[in-house]
Amino acid sequence: MRGRRVPLNPLRTFEVAARHLSFTAAAAELEVTQVAVSRQIRALEEWLAVSLFERSHRTIKLTESGRRLFPTINRALDEIDGAVAAVSMRGQRNVLSVHTHTTFGQRWLIPRLQRFHDRFADIEIRLTASAHPTLDARADQVVIRTGTGRFEGCEAELLAPVELMPVCTETLARGWTDASAPEHLARHTLLHSMARPNDWALWLASAGVDGIDATRGLKFENSVLAYEAALQGIGVAMGVRVLVAQHVRLGSLVAPFGHVLPLDLGYYLLLPEGRRTSRAVKAFRDWLRDEISRELEAG
Repeated sequence: MRGRRVPLNPLRTFEVAARHLSFTAAAAELEVTQVAVSRQIRALEEWLAVSLFERSHRTIKLTESGRRLFPTINRALDEIDGAVAAVSMRGQRNVLSVHTHTTFGQRWLIPRLQRFHDRFADIEIRLTASAHPTLDARADQVVIRTGTGRFEGCEAELLAPVELMPVCTETLARGWTDASAPEHLARHTLLHSMARPNDWALWLASAGVDGIDATRGLKFENSVLAYEAALQGIGVAMGVRVLVAQHVRLGSLVAPFGHVLPLDLGYYLLLPEGRRTSRAVKAFRDWLRDEISRELEAG
């Protein structure tokens, strides 16, 4: 085969089919028929004079030759995609959709987006927020949401744990200690997010604080409004550490009690399962990791 160029279209078809271990899924990603996928795979096998897949009635799996070939082809196509993107990027913008919770978007992401834009001016972020952010596998999109790490049809990467700690203004918390928590919390307004209705009860129980009605106080649609009320000095909000860490560091809020309650939840970055990661997604993912890591270390 020396001197003969390998047929690229069959190689591309092989990479997608091997990644999904499904001719049907490969046909959907490539937007061709399953017959066309089978034809391309057969052409590559004939060109190589080896079998790449073991076919059964409902499933396929890679042969030894297929397993040896796949990682090399996968890396090579990633490099080709990156080189083509670098050449064709001049004067163009990559668009990345980011869907997240309202509180994370407003309190954490928006204040830092300028730093991302300064580093990646060619990537245009389109941010949407809702109570239940969902992934659209057809778009170049990522989702940031809370959960236990089990998300069907998604690749999930933990960004930060969900850790609870009360926060309020320094003026309100003057002289407070862990030992005096019941006394002070009984005299001040508890601020609740209706999206997280159990947070105060969980924290009070874990801190061993008795005699406080965990349901009393003011209730808001989401944590954004509860945090804003805390910033205005109205009362004490139950903060999620990663979301209030910057306020605490800058002094606009304080965490008057030492007790922090970790939950069996985290903020996760979700990507479509099995899809090759674009340059925009890789840049945003790496930037998120760095920002959140610095935030938690500093806090």
